[in-house]
Amino acid sequence: MVKIELPDGSILEISKGKTVLDIANEIGPRLAEAALAGKVDGDLVDLNYVINSDVKLEILTEKSEEALHVLNHSAAHVMAGAVVDLFPNAKPTIGPSIDPVGFYYDFFVENPFTQEDIERIQKRVEEVIQENSEFVRDEMSLADAIKYYEEVDKNKFKVEILKETEVDRVSFYSHGKGNFTDLCRGPHVPFAGRIKAIKILDASSAFWRADASRESLQRVYGVAFSNEKQLKKHLTMLEEAKKRDHRILGAQLDLFGTADEWGPGMPLIYPKGAVILDILKDFWKKEHRKAGYELVQTPHIYKENVWQTSGHTEYFIENMFPVDMKGEQWYVKPMNCPGHMMIYNRKAYSYRELPVRFGEMGTVYRYELSGALHGLFRVRSITQDDAHIFMLPNQLEDEIVRVIELVELFYKVFGFQKWEYFLSTRPEKAIGTDEGWEHATNSLMRAIERTNLPYKIKEGDGAFYGPKIDVDVMDALGRRWQLATIQVDFNLPDRFDINYIGEDSQKHRPFVIHRTIFGAMERFLAIIVENYAGKMPIWLSPVQVEVIPITDQHIEYAKDVVEKLLEVGIRAEADLSGERMEYKIRQATVNKVPYILNVGDKEIESKTIAVRSRGNKVEFGVKIPNFISKVIKQIENFE
Repeated sequence: MVKIELPDGSILEISKGKTVLDIANEIGPRLAEAALAGKVDGDLVDLNYVINSDVKLEILTEKSEEALHVLNHSAAHVMAGAVVDLFPNAKPTIGPSIDPVGFYYDFFVENPFTQEDIERIQKRVEEVIQENSEFVRDEMSLADAIKYYEEVDKNKFKVEILKETEVDRVSFYSHGKGNFTDLCRGPHVPFAGRIKAIKILDASSAFWRADASRESLQRVYGVAFSNEKQLKKHLTMLEEAKKRDHRILGAQLDLFGTADEWGPGMPLIYPKGAVILDILKDFWKKEHRKAGYELVQTPHIYKENVWQTSGHTEYFIENMFPVDMKGEQWYVKPMNCPGHMMIYNRKAYSYRELPVRFGEMGTVYRYELSGALHGLFRVRSITQDDAHIFMLPNQLEDEIVRVIELVELFYKVFGFQKWEYFLSTRPEKAIGTDEGWEHATNSLMRAIERTNLPYKIKEGDGAFYGPKIDVDVMDALGRRWQLATIQVDFNLPDRFDINYIGEDSQKHRPFVIHRTIFGAMERFLAIIVENYAGKMPIWLSPVQVEVIPITDQHIEYAKDVVEKLLEVGIRAEADLSGERMEYKIRQATVNKVPYILNVGDKEIESKTIAVRSRGNKVEFGVKIPNFISKVIKQIENFE
């Protein structure tokens, strides 16, 4: 007999050799009928996974977010089989599920897929699902798997994956009348028919391993759900997301762009976009000074020995930009951390002076593969709101609480309604002492609990150099974005020999937190543009007021109004072009300016303005001081 611990803490004793599905049946037939996969000791498994020892078990149904990933992973497998059915020369490469929901599969094919091809794939996928064939798992030795893909299937992409694998045996899954078989770790749903709703969305070009120097592939995207209602809701969201695409809005609103022919992944921030970034930075600096941070600045480039000390040349060099400086090897910085370590080491800190908090809006440069670049979401020039906190061990919990409070303040101010905390614990390979990891992990956990915030634990998902807290923010469409990170770092303090002088007059190693709130400023700008669909709150709008004279005779009064607004810090401009007033109003509306002011004879005579707010509501005869008071109050309240 073995003991099965269920999520509610109850213990179920069963005989060895039973599957997850068998256990689900023992718990209840309805649970077994709804089950899609299982979770054994934190690992996702198929329902036919056999249990021979004491374990913690969770049965996953369609209500589980993890089960939805299993469903989409299975849908990717079905789609791969459909593509091979229709295009026998196609070579499948990789096909994961993706966050927050969906999947893709990359294929090496002779010609790019057309819209007609996508429709054919959709039809074939639906046919396979109707067949409701079983997903069958099998294993093969690594050597035999390599031989199979070299000699039988002749798929060099699978061979490359296998030759990088450090296991003795690998798993395969097969399904369907054609017995399509694919190298896959799994798990999958038990039958293809459990995929109740699926949509093949589109296809685009991709590169093998996201490397532009490698083979060109066709990436086919899709999404799967357990019912049609969920699918329809998701497709509606995708349509809305297209309208909010920051790349389109960035060009339309004249905020930012890219010049890929000059520097792929190096964004150009236009004047209006720079206004928004300046507002973000000014708010960040103000709140960090209030929170006890000292703001610093570090160089964009260092000699090679800095990166040898930090370990970047050993572990991160393929993402770094090298510079030959008259025969000396230098590197443009991929992270701000070493500079902060050096600033700390400029003097000997006493235990009485800790904690020490350094913050910097520092631009770093990382050579992201060209296939991974995506608007401002993934760039090579990244401005990070970095901060490092150096503290005594017994100060760690309090400092984490302070960071969490800052995170809460920021996200509320920027209009987000929901965000989630995730605690990532020690991975298998890690540096640092057991005592240090235990203290750091417990401090992170207690800090979140002190703030009465719910959180989830990601077992073994921490960095090798310390546990961390990640914060996922949900936008207006319910999409999830990972933003803040609160990372305990056992690595750099050792590498840079960071110390403080303790009560015993001896050197001691402080605890160090590396944290961000915005993450990457460019990415955060893209996120809030999409979150607000370009209609930035008044306090964030690069142009808060557009003044439009009715005719040329009213230009001077329009200029006077703008001057009065600028004097009190309201960002205003006048449209003095020769276009008709109706056209100017339409353009200001398209540019999503919060307030449009019209001025004509009546306004000049009464020394007032006509105020057109968002939604096309117009108010006449408004006194300028009253309007100014209203706008200033809105700005102060972050409206």
